[in-house]
Amino acid sequence: MGTQTTTNTTSAGRQALVESIEAKARTIRCHIVKMVGLAKSGHPGGSLSAADIVATLYFHELKHRSEDPHWSDRDRFVLSKGHAAPVLYAALAESGYFPVEDLWTLRKIDSHLQGHPDMLKTRGVEISTGSLGMGFSAAVGMALGVKSIKRIPGSMPLSGTGNPRRASSGRRVCLPPSTSWTIL
Repeated sequence: MGTQTTTNTTSAGRQALVESIEAKARTIRCHIVKMVGLAKSGHPGGSLSAADIVATLYFHELKHRSEDPHWSDRDRFVLSKGHAAPVLYAALAESGYFPVEDLWTLRKIDSHLQGHPDMLKTRGVEISTGSLGMGFSAAVGMALGVKSIKRIPGSMPLSGTGNPRRASSGRRVCLPPSTSWTIL
């Protein structure tokens, strides 16, 4: 369920992979529209614009296991633009972290799916985000942390256009010259 697939290098294999990811992205978009519509609240634009990226990550690139969300060798996905939580929730539901029906509870009282991701309430959320820019810094910290304990998993942040304007995003590049971004 949610584990990285092997890249098929044939033309037909690539085409099948692209079609599969496009279908997941369409499903995610449909979920986003329904979630935000039922909630009568939210930011659909940021979520809809990230559907292709998130579908590619969750259904092709990221190593993760919905049955074991704290698997130590998983890649970490950080949604730095926390207001786009519906795209993350849709990908998590489609990956099997929780039932798709939970999506229709977005922003309801006592729902584990609120306006911004909450790592304490929602399976598969790596870090609670909300303030623009904080997620990118957290993702860099996660990458440095797993690197320091000799683990290979990656940390993949997704930022919006407002993130670079925030001080915490600007500070993300203030790392020692010895830090190799290719290893991060």
